[in-house]
Amino acid sequence: MIVEDHALTRAGLKTALTAGRIDVVGEAGDGVAAEDVVRGASPDVAIIDLGLPGRDGIALTRAIKERDSAVGVVIVTMRQDAEHVFAALAAGADGYCVKSSDASVVIDAVRAVAAGAAYFDPGVAHTVLARFDEHATQPEPSPLTPRELDVLRLIADGAGNADIAERLHLGLGTVKGHVRDILEKLSASDRAHAAVIAFRRGFLR
Repeated sequence: MIVEDHALTRAGLKTALTAGRIDVVGEAGDGVAAEDVVRGASPDVAIIDLGLPGRDGIALTRAIKERDSAVGVVIVTMRQDAEHVFAALAAGADGYCVKSSDASVVIDAVRAVAAGAAYFDPGVAHTVLARFDEHATQPEPSPLTPRELDVLRLIADGAGNADIAERLHLGLGTVKGHVRDILEKLSASDRAHAAVIAFRRGFLR
């Protein structure tokens, strides 16, 4: 289900999720109505904005999790600061995405959380890892080339392939090749996973 107060954003999310073969079983435009929708629709995953009228996304997440911890929660918001990221996690959120990222990031997050995993948008992964890795040891030697690291830095900022190609003055096919090599070298399942691995191992700071 989708909990988002802006109708156009809600419609866009629904379109993207449906195109990704994810069923949208309910929608709500505020944090109060959302609880009734959750009870009636019994979603596997709730996508929740933080800035909701009536009840904010943090309070709604906490209420949903207290009622049924099996419901996965993916926060989708413009806010990327550590305060909001960790407040959402403390409330029980299983995933956190920023609205400036590609729709594919939200789709990946929903699938991961539905499967019982956690998911962090590459744009906030470094914030999460920095909190839990404040006493990290020396970074490992990177298996990536300098150009692959350039591509991975942009992936971590939430850039899509076309944007990366434009910013690095590369062909789209070249960028896709670099992404494929990055995933292989890091044994990563997807782009977000690659960014998390890179931050954890100290390849990106």
